[in-house]
Amino acid sequence: MKSTTILLSCLLLASPALADRAAAQTNAATAPTVSPATQQFITRVAISDLFEIATARLALARGTEAQKAFANQMIEDHGKTSSELRQIMVVRSVNVDLPSQLDSAHQAKYDRLNDARGQDFAVLYTEQQVEAHKEAIAQFQRYAQAGDIPELKEWTSKTLPALKHHLEMAEALGVKNAAPTSGQSTK
Repeated sequence: MKSTTILLSCLLLASPALADRAAAQTNAATAPTVSPATQQFITRVAISDLFEIATARLALARGTEAQKAFANQMIEDHGKTSSELRQIMVVRSVNVDLPSQLDSAHQAKYDRLNDARGQDFAVLYTEQQVEAHKEAIAQFQRYAQAGDIPELKEWTSKTLPALKHHLEMAEALGVKNAAPTSGQSTK
């Protein structure tokens, strides 16, 4: 009887600890894990959107009329993609810290553009937009093919046509950026 009482006491004392350990293992097993590739993709998309919006604001102040129209479209569309990305992250409980500032590479590009004026600005803005959209398309295509979150893969596939259109628009700016907006100097 004494050994049975000791055994029951031990089991009662161990039960909460065992239950806690089992719950922790269950929570760890059901918590969504985010692959490094997905983390990197999400971070790059967020930084790309930040860059697009920040440089578009510069273009609204200094660009050609064609660049200003393009910039308005970039602010609208990249604001939308940022919102959609956050929504997917909430729905899927994806826990990735979204950057609120540009990384050093994009900050350097922004600073260079911010220092440019007139024709130099028009040419550099166009070059940066073409490059940024080529990079974005490549990232989205890679994730659409090999990503590990189905909703995010679907979103990248749906977003790709808009990014390709942005690239076409940016490339067309090369033809349309010959003259800065009236009142701007060329240097």
